[in-house]
Amino acid sequence: MSEKPGRYQRSVSGMVGALIVLVVLVVALVAVRNLLQEEPTNTVEPVDYRKAAEVGQEQVGFPILAPASLPEGWRATSVRLTPEPAPAWHLGLLTAEERYVGLEQSRRTEERMVEVFVDRDAVKGDPVQVDGETWQTWSDEGGDTAITRVDDGVTVLVVGTPDLEVLTDFAATLG
Repeated sequence: MSEKPGRYQRSVSGMVGALIVLVVLVVALVAVRNLLQEEPTNTVEPVDYRKAAEVGQEQVGFPILAPASLPEGWRATSVRLTPEPAPAWHLGLLTAEERYVGLEQSRRTEERMVEVFVDRDAVKGDPVQVDGETWQTWSDEGGDTAITRVDDGVTVLVVGTPDLEVLTDFAATLG
């Protein structure tokens, strides 16, 4: 065996230099990928909530509320009907500004609905009038706002991230 050293000298500075070159290459690859990558298109497909609302009337045992039509640019993105053991109706929407609005109906108490769909520590605000009916306002630290009303043991909750005015305008379309 020869006692000659290899073709190059191994040293800490050589290893650090190689590591720096490798890190620069990885950063350059990530930067190029980010420049060439397109923004993903919105893949949320609209759903037909009207049919589900019609069919669901008999299954939940209370009148399901839904807008006759949606404001310009809005789209329904989720519908859920839970017949048993606790009948409930859910309609999820996105506004033209891509803000979430949810409609929930259930025989749960108002307090339980707020706890589940807004926040455990939601703050009760001042009541508002929507088409002559009194709705209670709620908000949380995360920016969610909700309005609720109870009619014949059914709690209706409209929740979302838009301003209170958007939620009350939406609630006025329910029928």
